[in-house]
Amino acid sequence: MIKNLWISFTFVVLLVTASYAQHNDAAMNSFITSLMSKMTIEEKIGQLNLPSAGEFTTGTATNSDIGQNVKKGLVGGLFNIKGVEKIKAIQKVAVEQSRMKIPMLFGMDVIHGYETTFPIPLGLSCTWDMKAIEQSARIAAVEASADGIGWTFSPMVDIARDPRWGRVSEGNGEDPYLGSLIAKAMVKGYQGNLKANDNILACVKHYALYGAGEAGRDYNTVDMSRIRMYNEYFPPYKAAVDAGVVSVMASFNEIDGIPATGNKWLLTDVLRKQWGFKGFVVTDYTGINEMIDHGMGDLQTVSALALKAGIDMDMVGEGFLKTLKKSLQEKKITAAEIDAACRRMLEAKYKLGLFKDPYKYCDESRAKTEIFTDANRKIARQIAAQSFVLLKNEGGLLPLKKSGKIALIGPLADAANNMAGTWSVATKQDKSIPVLAGLKQVLGNSAEVMYAKGSNLTADAALEERATMFGKALNRDARSEEALAKEALDIAAKADVIVAAMGEAAEFSGEASSRTDLDIPETQQKLLKQLLATGKPVVLVLFTGRPLTLTWEDKNVPAILNVWFGGSEAGAAVADVLFGDVNPAGKLTMSFPQNVGQIPLYYAHKNTGRPLAEGKWFQKFRSNYIDVSNDPLYPFGYGLSYTSFTYDNLKLSSTSLKGNQTLKASIEVTNAGKYDGQEVVQLYIRDMVGSVTRPVKELKGFQKIMLKAGETKPITFNITPEDLKFYNSNLKYDWEPGAFEIMIGSNSRDVKAGKIEWVK
Repeated sequence: MIKNLWISFTFVVLLVTASYAQHNDAAMNSFITSLMSKMTIEEKIGQLNLPSAGEFTTGTATNSDIGQNVKKGLVGGLFNIKGVEKIKAIQKVAVEQSRMKIPMLFGMDVIHGYETTFPIPLGLSCTWDMKAIEQSARIAAVEASADGIGWTFSPMVDIARDPRWGRVSEGNGEDPYLGSLIAKAMVKGYQGNLKANDNILACVKHYALYGAGEAGRDYNTVDMSRIRMYNEYFPPYKAAVDAGVVSVMASFNEIDGIPATGNKWLLTDVLRKQWGFKGFVVTDYTGINEMIDHGMGDLQTVSALALKAGIDMDMVGEGFLKTLKKSLQEKKITAAEIDAACRRMLEAKYKLGLFKDPYKYCDESRAKTEIFTDANRKIARQIAAQSFVLLKNEGGLLPLKKSGKIALIGPLADAANNMAGTWSVATKQDKSIPVLAGLKQVLGNSAEVMYAKGSNLTADAALEERATMFGKALNRDARSEEALAKEALDIAAKADVIVAAMGEAAEFSGEASSRTDLDIPETQQKLLKQLLATGKPVVLVLFTGRPLTLTWEDKNVPAILNVWFGGSEAGAAVADVLFGDVNPAGKLTMSFPQNVGQIPLYYAHKNTGRPLAEGKWFQKFRSNYIDVSNDPLYPFGYGLSYTSFTYDNLKLSSTSLKGNQTLKASIEVTNAGKYDGQEVVQLYIRDMVGSVTRPVKELKGFQKIMLKAGETKPITFNITPEDLKFYNSNLKYDWEPGAFEIMIGSNSRDVKAGKIEWVK
């Protein structure tokens, strides 16, 4: 009886909710229809125009006078502007001086935090903690909205399997399942219910396939089958759409020979018709104009192509503003196509509440009290420590003792402007905590910290110049390489242990920072060899925005802690982990190659008709190399702890299942070490026989657990046919009966496995 009452109550709630949503939609549609009936064609096109204010730019701005266009109602939104006073002044012009008084959207690249900066997204993904990731987006939204921003160009959810591409730092790694969960968490964190003044619009990017550029080169060509798109690259974008993301950004690359910005199949057939996306689509920076260089026609032609394909807003390029009216007069586009794009822009502003309160994000009291707070910084520090991945810890060198003499050496040891990482445009770099300050903060007077830079980031000053963005200081030391090294070695001789802070500069990864050499720069590696030659124990604290090739370091350095770029609290978080206040639990979300020649390298590869057994090398006439094994240096899902975990007693509830039954797969995980610690227990599945070839394994679940020293926990995964589905050659999403391998372990390589049969 109680169950039936509950079902009836739930049904009523759903009906009321649906009715309320329909009422809201009707009110919105009525309001916008009335508004648009009074707008000129120029004003409608103006809503599709997104200029840059010019404070932070990634390309050449092509905009005309913004202020005059705002008064004329020819600007729908503005980005690259920071601060409540500036934003309020421009919004005041839009709603008080323009004829239609339509409020503007204000956007910014709030990628991994605002002034309180979190680890780069690749680092965040290594927490495998959806609550922490959502919380980072929530705090970013609170701070950005307090400073006038109502729209962020995040999350970036491009699947990336080539670390030469600099923008892997902005994404969530190589796996579509994990990437989809992160996409949902980020959208939820930014947008909330869109009602509060600390919710902002999210923008999922770069739609689509941007992470698969040839040769790992930014903005480059992408060519792949549709079956691969649907199974491996589309899922995170669709997950963001399912989570209610309001905006989508088109990617720079081509798809099936047509640039994404002008690809109707991608933007209309898939995004809107198949996935049901109801929001608006914005180009990337000058994306419409760049179709000219793609060879798609002149500005008028490509602007019409973009509108007809499904683009609603033109970022920076002014192709819409300058050509759509002419194209309408020449019947190359229709008024209905302009109206559809304009309506979607107005709907977004309505949903955000800007028509009700254009100054929703212009509360100066919030700007003074909600940005870069102690509470936010504390959370950023905790999340940063969770993101670090312990790659090696020979002989239990880590954690270090809080005593004795510590030599902190390296070009990234006291480099505050590198801690936040790439795409941290709102961060106050000088307030970021470098490793030197972090160590001193945590140690107090309990140990002596001696510092020397030891080397520059690279011997090539021109390389540093090419990588620099947003005016970050290079901080090159004018002394010779020999003089820098001598100072470092003199300090090392006095120390009990050496902490070497080395790796990439923050802007060696990110946009327009593709690399072919993924080694630690030679000048740093030379210094590292000299430090190891002292005979003192050495800990490598590795800063990087991508997987690097660390074959030599793995063989020779006793302890390696990958700290990515940890954000504004990076140095303090590094100290927390080095001295054991936090036990590292991060797990890699991209495979680390042995060398660049293995790239692209990812765990969910196909078997081929001449496979080499995993972990084996070498066999003639098999799919392998003659000079290196197929294996990564560090596999997907890998990450050590100061304690050790064992996996035993894999149990499957059945080895023969039918239809919609549920398989329970369980395993016992034991903390066999002396420290309490967290472990990410990972579930992988292999479809052994399919109508199309299937990967050797796919992540289908994980649980992040805490175990006390000596504690054992049984971990259970419930597996249903939904977990077995994939897109077949007809692009039908379904599962197929047959044999499956179930694997549970600490990473994609080290698993316990069992086999089952599942029929329909």
